[in-house]
Order: sequence, then structure tokens, then C-alpha cells
Amino acid sequence: MIEAILVMFGIGAACGLTLSVASKVFYVYEDPRIAEVEWHMAGANCGGCGYAGCSAAAVAVVEGKAPPSACVITDTESAINIAAIMGVDPGSAEALISSNTCLGGNRADDKYHYMGVNSCQALDAFYGGKRVCSIGCLGLGDCIKACNFDAIAIGPNGYPVVDENKCVGCGACEKVCPKNILTVRTMSQRLLHFNEEDDALAPCRQTCPAEIDIPLYISQIKDGDYEGAVHTIRERNPLLLSCGRVCPHPCESYCRRSIEDEPVSINQLKRFVADLEMNSGKRLPIPCAPDTGKRIAVVGGGPAGLSCAYFLRRLGHEVTIYEAMPEMGGIIRYGIPEYRLPQKVLAWEIEGILNLGIEHHTNMRLGVDFDLDSLITKGFDAIFLGVGAWNDYNLKIEGEDLKGSFKGIDFLSRVASGEKVPIGRRAAVIGGGNSAIDCVRTLVRLGAKEVYIVYRRTRKEMPANEVEIVAAEHEGIKFHFLAAPVSVVGDDNGNVTHLEYLKMELGEPDASGRRRPVTIEGSETLMEIDMLITAIGQTPDVSFTQKERRLEDLEITRWKTIDNNPETLQSSIPYIFTGGDSATGPSLVVTAIGGGRRAAASIHQYLSGEPVEPPEKSLFQKHIKESIFDSVDGVKKTPRAEMPELEVKERIKSMDEVDLVLDEKDAIYESKRCLSCCRLCYNRDEIAQSN
Repeated sequence: MIEAILVMFGIGAACGLTLSVASKVFYVYEDPRIAEVEWHMAGANCGGCGYAGCSAAAVAVVEGKAPPSACVITDTESAINIAAIMGVDPGSAEALISSNTCLGGNRADDKYHYMGVNSCQALDAFYGGKRVCSIGCLGLGDCIKACNFDAIAIGPNGYPVVDENKCVGCGACEKVCPKNILTVRTMSQRLLHFNEEDDALAPCRQTCPAEIDIPLYISQIKDGDYEGAVHTIRERNPLLLSCGRVCPHPCESYCRRSIEDEPVSINQLKRFVADLEMNSGKRLPIPCAPDTGKRIAVVGGGPAGLSCAYFLRRLGHEVTIYEAMPEMGGIIRYGIPEYRLPQKVLAWEIEGILNLGIEHHTNMRLGVDFDLDSLITKGFDAIFLGVGAWNDYNLKIEGEDLKGSFKGIDFLSRVASGEKVPIGRRAAVIGGGNSAIDCVRTLVRLGAKEVYIVYRRTRKEMPANEVEIVAAEHEGIKFHFLAAPVSVVGDDNGNVTHLEYLKMELGEPDASGRRRPVTIEGSETLMEIDMLITAIGQTPDVSFTQKERRLEDLEITRWKTIDNNPETLQSSIPYIFTGGDSATGPSLVVTAIGGGRRAAASIHQYLSGEPVEPPEKSLFQKHIKESIFDSVDGVKKTPRAEMPELEVKERIKSMDEVDLVLDEKDAIYESKRCLSCCRLCYNRDEIAQSN
């Protein structure tokens, strides 16, 4: 008995020793985070994430092969919890959604017919597919076959349509599409996407400095989806109310319809839906990504600064704006008169941006009330400089500082601030740009009896918007063309009495392509005036760079702009970015808005530790050559919807808004004039009218 017990004890001891050795030799460590991550997944083992069950997906997340949002069934909260376990940016927890960028379908032309092929990938092997458009949808539905969630189908017009309520963002459709027209992106990725050479883009969308999906929002208006149109615009432009009033709509110059007819009134349609939201009594929700913990200081609350702050906040970053003036808005608050952009409209729009959780401080001037050191001490990770262009150019002629003389932006900002500026009876404004037009139209409303524009070229060369020039003509402004001021004459008390100018004639074209004005000797002429405004352009005030050591390395151009990479807007100091007029010189409001988004994208790259660089196939300020047509078949000429406006005799008596908004009937009519263009294909009018 004792022997048996000893034998059994010996066998047990041997087994224990063997197991102990084996546990050391064959030990497999499992990262405890795998179980934690799997706990926050759905447990459905559906395979929609691309991995063989939740355990495999959890392993992939821990190994860094899949994002915290890998599970396509759980909600954002679960993804945020997984991100916390992994110690990564919770911004990566955003939900993915698939979208189709090609709207060609049945209307796209075929370069050949091939029978028997029922796969997009197989058809693509034949010379890139049957479509004339190199990137066009082939329509055989590989994406539908790949989707396990019944979230995608070929629509009635022959291209895939995604059901966002069913889409889980698994990416199966994107992987099988040989034309890359299906993209699976988070909201942040959509906000950060910029036009590329291989994108399905209409010419108008290629031209828009903000890169708004113009055909989509016009189509949404046509279908009565006004909220959808607002969301589409706001994905690229947070100042749609302001742009709907002051944008000179360069997009319309590339509208395909304008080749055979008048362009679609793109900007009026933008204003139509923007005003609908403002007047509805409610604000449409604007989603933001989860907080990243990163902090950015935005210096300047103008269109570039507001745009940059808006997109950074939507990307999940903490933003603080520092504005030098008493109110936010920059040049669109202090440089654009109320009759074009009412202050209450601008205030409503800015409030919606700040409501996203953006901190802001006014009456804070860089180099005076705070400096770069103070921003760095407060823990900001990056800085955006959108200081605008507020310094008016001087004429550099004798007498321009006499009493009754003003500079354009200074005059407009005084009026906008409510200051009682003394107005003369006979006033002259020197210049031919939008600021000059704003000055003369403001003078009329403030009581000047005779108002002149003095410009050294002809009307044809005036850089101001044509619609503004016409409005000034209607309001009684007198134009003196081919006139070059040489001095300002005053009386014994130092008051302006006359403007002396030389008559000009046009010579050979200069570097800008405009004919250079040449003086006519002996043509000196006196114009009797008692008020003069010089509006010949502005330049940024970069004097703050001379007041602190940290900015010694900030490079400034000879035009007094902050030197930058025009696509990334990163300055010579890596953590400082710029945009708007301080980056480009005086330009369009919509250009500043587009620059704000570009800067936000670059700041996001910088804060994420990524290289700050544009897309590999960036289309920045260029057009896709094959998309620009010389003629457009199938266009039936139809009159463009006329913008309603106040009568001249009524509007010149006050600062009431002149340009009014289209009514719903006219907006629907105008939306139907759109040809819904894409890269090559478009709707002929017969098709557009039947839809």
C-alpha cells in the first residue's frame, strides 16, 4: 500500500515538474487589452469588420492593424471606450459611412459595347471599362454583391445608391470597386478631403475656392431637401449666409450651361436655403468628432479665422479665437456695408459657429494685448494667424491727408462701428475695386449729393464685381475713367476743396494683361470736391512680428503677407499656420473660407504627427482638362431667375439690404436649370425637366 502511494506521489510529482517546465517553455502571453477590447464589441461575430469574428478583430485592434471603430455594429461610445483602452486619439472612433461620388450611370456615354461580362472588375480589365469617362461607374454591381448588410443598390439612374441607415462602413464595397467611386469615410475624413485629379467633379465645383459640392446641393433643392442642401454646403463653407450675399460666384463663370445660355444662379440658390434655416426659428445640428485634447489658438475672427476654427472644432480640437476688434467677423463685419450684409445676419451666423464650443475673446490685439509667448504658456499646440489686410495703401500724392480725406477700409469700418463720420456734399472715391464701390454706395446713403468714382483705366478693366458696378450706376454714381490723381488741393483751413488729376489713354498691355494707362501731357484737370476717399487696396499689418523674439523666424513677403505654402498654409515656423488676406493679400471672402479649411486640415495633420502635405493628386486652383467643354448639346435656352431687390429710390435712403432672396417657386425653377454636371456627363434639358 505504501509502495503504491509512493509510486502515485512520484508520478504526480513528475507530472507537475513536467507541466511546470512546459509552462515555461511553451508559455503564450495574451495581452489583457484583447479581452477588454472584445468586451466592448458586439459579440455578433458577423465578419462585417473584415476579420473572422470579434476575437480576431480585438487582436487586430491591439496590434494596431484596425482602428478603435473596427466593429461596424457597435455605436460611437463603444469605439471611444476601445480608444481609451488603447490610449489613442478618440477622434478615430468616428463612424464610417460609404458614399458614391459618381452620378453618371445611364447618362454616361459608352465607348464600346461588350456582351457577356457581368462583373465590374472583369469589365475594367478591358481598356479600363466601357465608359468614355475614365473614372465613371460601370454599373454591374460588384459593390452590391459585396455588401452583407443590404445597404447599397443600383438606383433608377444606373449608379449605386447607399442607404446610410443600413450602411455600417465595413468597406467591402470600396474594396471591390475598380473605379474607386465608392469611398468609406468618417465625417472628419469627408471634411478633410480636397479636390483631386481623379475625382468626379463638375467644372463649377472645381472652380469654387471652398470646393462646395454645387451639383449635389442644387439637386437637393430641386428635390425639396432643403436641410440636406444646407448640410452639403456647410461641409465646406460655414458662412453660407454671408457668402450667399457677398460672393462674386466665380463658379458661375465655369457653369456648363453658360456656354450655350445664362449660367445657373448658384449663389442665389445657396442664399435661398441659408435664409430658410435662419428664418425657420431653429438651427440644424452640426456634429463634431470626439475631443482630441489638442488646443489651437486662432488669431483673427474674420472669415478665414472663423472657418479654420469651425473645421478644427468639428475635427474634435479645442479652439480659442482672439479678435482685435470689438465684434467678431473681421472684414465682413467692418468692411462690407449693411446694405450688402446686415449685421444681424452675420451675428446669427457667427453665433452658430461659436455655439460648437469655440471660446472667443474680442478687443485682443496681437503684439499689444497678448503675444506668442503667452499663447505658448497657455498650452496651445498650434497657432493660426488670420490677421487680415487692414492697412490701406496711400496714394503718395500731395494733400492726401487734408481734412475731409479718408482711406477706404478705415472709412467703412468707422461707419460699421456706428461712428458719425462727417459726409461732404461732393465726394470722390479713388479706385475701381469692390471697396471703392462700397464706399460710393455708402456715401449716397449717408447723404452725399454728388458722388464720383475716379479710376485710371476704363470700366472694362475695373476689378469690382459687375453687378456692384451696375448697382452703383443705377444709384446715380458718376464715373470718371482714365483719370490719374496727382494732388489734393485744400483751402487755408486745411480742408479738401479739389482733386487734381491727369487724363489718361490706354497703351500696351502690362503683366496683368490689361492695357497700361499712359498720361496725356498737359491734361491737368481740377474736380471740385469737399470729401475724398482713397480705396486703392490694402495690405496686412505685420508689425507684431517685430515685437517679439519668437517671431524672428516668421518669413514675411515683400507684399507684407505671411509667407506660406499655398496648399498647406504652413508658415516658416512649423506650428504657425495662416490663411485669408494675411496669406494671399486682399482676395475673395470665399477664398478666405477655403483657406481656413485648408489650414485646419494642415493643423490636424501637424497635431496628429503626420507629414503636413497636400494630397498626391491635388487639383488646387486647376481644372480637369477633359471636363472643360467648348459646346454643350441639348441645352434649351431658359431665362435665369432674376434676383429681387429694393427699388433704387427706396434703397438709397437707408442701409436696408438691397438684394433680396428668391422665393421658393423661383428657387425650384432655377434649380431645374442645373444640368447636374459631373466630370463628363450631364443632364440634357429634356432629361432634367422630366426628373
